[in-house]
Amino acid sequence: MLTLDAWLTLAVIAACLTALIFSRRPADMVLCGGVTVLLLLGVLTPEEALAGMSNEGMVTVGVLFIVAQALSETGVVSWISNNVLGRPKSASAAQLRLMTPVAVFSSILNNTPVVAMLIPAVRDWAKRNGLSASQLMMPLSYAAIVGGTCTLVGTSTNLVVNGMMLQALPEQGLGMFELAWIGVPCTVLVILFVLLFSRRLLPDRGGQDERFGDTRQYIVEMLVEPGSPVVGQSIEEAGLRQLPGMFLVEIVRAQQIITAVSPNEKLFANDQLVFAGDVRSVVDLKNIHGLKLAEKQVFKLEAGNLNRCLVEVVISHNFPQLGRRVRDMRFRNHYGAVVIAVSRNGEQLKGKLGDIELEAGDTLLLEAHEDFVSNQRYSRDFLLVSAIENSRPVRHEHRLRASLIMLGMVLGVAFGWLSMLKAAFLAASLMILTRCIQANEARRSVDWQVLLVIASSIALGGAMEKTGAASAIAEGLVNIAAGSPVATLAAIFLVTALFSAVISNLAAAVIVFPIALAASQQLEVSLLPFAVTLMMAASASFATPIGYQTNLMVYGPGNYRFTDFFKMGVPLTVLVGVMTLLIVPLVWPF
Repeated sequence: MLTLDAWLTLAVIAACLTALIFSRRPADMVLCGGVTVLLLLGVLTPEEALAGMSNEGMVTVGVLFIVAQALSETGVVSWISNNVLGRPKSASAAQLRLMTPVAVFSSILNNTPVVAMLIPAVRDWAKRNGLSASQLMMPLSYAAIVGGTCTLVGTSTNLVVNGMMLQALPEQGLGMFELAWIGVPCTVLVILFVLLFSRRLLPDRGGQDERFGDTRQYIVEMLVEPGSPVVGQSIEEAGLRQLPGMFLVEIVRAQQIITAVSPNEKLFANDQLVFAGDVRSVVDLKNIHGLKLAEKQVFKLEAGNLNRCLVEVVISHNFPQLGRRVRDMRFRNHYGAVVIAVSRNGEQLKGKLGDIELEAGDTLLLEAHEDFVSNQRYSRDFLLVSAIENSRPVRHEHRLRASLIMLGMVLGVAFGWLSMLKAAFLAASLMILTRCIQANEARRSVDWQVLLVIASSIALGGAMEKTGAASAIAEGLVNIAAGSPVATLAAIFLVTALFSAVISNLAAAVIVFPIALAASQQLEVSLLPFAVTLMMAASASFATPIGYQTNLMVYGPGNYRFTDFFKMGVPLTVLVGVMTLLIVPLVWPF
């Protein structure tokens, strides 16, 4: 019989799921609200309600945000998106290029850092190739999840269940690659399902940064640096053909002007490239290794390169230089910033930048010290002063250093030298100490919404365990199937998949394992098929974003809603369940 606390817990979790499915309320607000209700009702103690905040997995994800941001700021992310993922022609081709290596990596590495490192790369890749991030982020998470089922070390759940099995029956256990018999077919099934049905089942919304168009258009000149990687490359090879919101107008080479530029045109040192496009694409241009702003005044700024950012200002009627040409007004001397482009009424102003005569209402794109915004925010000279997000220069000179730190973190975990938490902390610390990322940027990189959702989910799962609700539901479902080994396997898979959708998959496996052990003993059959089914079901966390931390990590960047995971994840869970019930009894007989 369920206790009153158990009924209260189930009611609160049902209310949370209903709110997540049928309302637009943020997931962190809904789940924190559920924890608050259980705390006020006395079901959870303050220590139990806050247990998720000290959970190792939650802290690891938080620290990995710093590592991922450092990889982005040093250009590792753009290198991966350009050289590893390539240039697919369609969303399906992109999904195949992405999911296959991710599944392979996740079979031998912890899938959380794999996803953390690839999220910014995939976002950048999608933008460069005109693809929707929502068509790629969920497949990224699913490939990482199912890839972990192929080996014993693929997920911590597999190791824990195998350890519990050895403790109960020392003569039974699984080899390192034995799970590949079921893991590989399920991985192939998941990839095929995504390729065939994602166009119908996944939304086409783009990522968080792609939801709003940019109406301000600029003309910007970039210079090809001598000795840079893009020298000798064609326009297409350098990635300058597929910049969204930006196109190459012409190339100025010595005294020659090349218009209607072919994608096969080779780049030479000191070429001046004239681009037209929106402000976000100007940021992309500045981040390309080998290009720099052609405006000579930029190099005379006193601020160090790493402390500069792009700023937009709108000129007021009080601006003292109205009617003067850009080259004559000594903007750098007066404001410590350099004009790199001008927009009027949202339109590009053609002609030489220095010849433009400024009018009230013009929008100037500046390169300035990061203190410019705070210093000029209340100036009468400008109607608006706004910093452009993520516009600091990429630290390409630190790319090798950041790559080695990332590789060291992955190898340290893969060979068991360090736990994932210790490796993540060490990598984040080294990124800051070696100046791959600044301390203030590291603080800003942490997505607290994701961490609150993880912590709240852990607290709600703990309430289900504490009150006995989870065990009672599991025992009831398994008892219904008593007498038939295959039906009991199906019940084990169903109850574990349900639990892993609302509590952590590791907690679900720990709760259901004693029931699976008792069922195998009552039926007088081997425990192995039940243990393997339990591992697969715990990893089949496709149906909700709170089911697995990688789902939560892609939730925001993919601009998903809670129901998006239902549409794609429920059929996948069913298919993986059917595949498991067909293969497991054949490979591990009763």
